[in-house]
Amino acid sequence: MQTILLTAPVLCLAFLTILFLQSGLDKVFNYRGNKEWLSGHFENSPLEKMVAIMVPVITILEVFSGVFCGLGIIQIIFDGSTQLGLIGAQLSTVSILALFFGQRIAQDYAGAATLTTYFIICIITIYLLEEQNGFSGLF
Repeated sequence: MQTILLTAPVLCLAFLTILFLQSGLDKVFNYRGNKEWLSGHFENSPLEKMVAIMVPVITILEVFSGVFCGLGIIQIIFDGSTQLGLIGAQLSTVSILALFFGQRIAQDYAGAATLTTYFIICIITIYLLEEQNGFSGLF
């Protein structure tokens, strides 16, 4: 069991669990502050009027990403399967893409650039979980 805890897929899922549960729960418990900040961030952008919709959507995406990544760790430890972790990594990737899109639209290029590292970690996690599961692609 000790070797399972230190495998790359488990460590990547742990990283994504921490990242998205903290970010998503921060939005849940400080909803007003996050909404105000995002309203200012997207002021004078095409997304300005969509902040009221974007905040709950990204909050749900982030919380579900973190939960599924955490459940994925538990699933790998107890039965070796990767389905829940893979769902979590895929949701994490969608979350990062949504955040990246928003940063680019808001012309926050430095903020968008910082998301690149998280995106790479998401893709590596998906790859590792698919490899562990024996996924050979679509063809």
